[in-house]
Amino acid sequence: MNDKEKLAFGKTNYMLMIAGVVTIIVGFFIMTLDSDDYGFGFMGLTLGPIVVMIGFIIEFFAILLKPKSR
Repeated sequence: MNDKEKLAFGKTNYMLMIAGVVTIIVGFFIMTLDSDDYGFGFMGLTLGPIVVMIGFIIEFFAILLKPKSR
């Protein structure tokens, strides 16, 4: 059994996980850019949470995606 067979996920899974984490971080950063008081503007209440939700959906699919077997 070689090292590739020991890994739980494939390369595609790990790349999607990294993309999901980056998307979540970008979403939280977007929330901090809101210029209204206490973040009650469009970016703080609408755009940022939508981007964070998209990041969590990417993470969900990254975990459930079946790695390609050789």
